[in-house]
Amino acid sequence: MYSFYGTWPWYISGFIIGLVMLLLIYFGKTFGMSSNLRTMCSVLGAGKNCDFFRFDWKSQRWNLVVVLGAMIGGWIAVNYLSDGSGVNISTQTITELQEMKIDAPEGKLLPETLAGAEAIQSPKIIAILLLGGLLVGFGTRYAGGCTSGHAITGLSNLQLPSLIAVVGFFIGGLIMSWLVLPLIFN
Repeated sequence: MYSFYGTWPWYISGFIIGLVMLLLIYFGKTFGMSSNLRTMCSVLGAGKNCDFFRFDWKSQRWNLVVVLGAMIGGWIAVNYLSDGSGVNISTQTITELQEMKIDAPEGKLLPETLAGAEAIQSPKIIAILLLGGLLVGFGTRYAGGCTSGHAITGLSNLQLPSLIAVVGFFIGGLIMSWLVLPLIFN
């Protein structure tokens, strides 16, 4: 049971992801999480007001099960297959965050400065979160998929648009972490 705790090596995780991709290709499916938002909106009746949401959402039920499985799997991993240490980041990253007056996440996915009770009361933090969410949503739609869809499915299918999108995601992440984030928090 100890082998389930902590982070798995890249060669095991990569092999499992590759196996899942081969199974999806075999069954004629494509993986991507962002398409589920369109499916959910269609299920909830958004197709009555917008043509974009008018499609056969029932053909995408399997992908909704993938999202549900990811949520359940994440819950199981955190509650039953975790050693309790949480997310570990490098000491250099912690130092750079402290220089921007952002506390270390201490094993959490987000630091309290950005996701804590006090942060939600700050207009600056709310504006950053709303603008970031809007840009991510727009970028996902404009790029025709999210990072997981392009980086896992698109690249494994040798799609040039996915390679371009992944390079763009990487460049955008570098610009955000090295230029924009320090400007916002310094």
